Amino acid sequence: MLRTILTATALLVLSQGAFAQDLTAAQRNACMGDYEKYCKSVAPGGGRIIACLAKEGDKISPACKKVLAEAERK
Repeated sequence: MLRTILTATALLVLSQGAFAQDLTAAQRNACMGDYEKYCKSVAPGGGRIIACLAKEGDKISPACKKVLAEAERK
């Protein structure tokens, strides 16, 4: 279920732009550790970071999962 939500989030964000532009400061803060751990080599833009985080959905922190799910609901 959560993987489905994260995948949907990634697809939604892919059409909306880069990580820093789509998420609030609180959301970026919640996912920064996961980004640095799993997606640091991913170039920002085009939703690539969100897609990377979604791909690592079963590994990312609960706080990051929560903010990505909340962003998907909007």
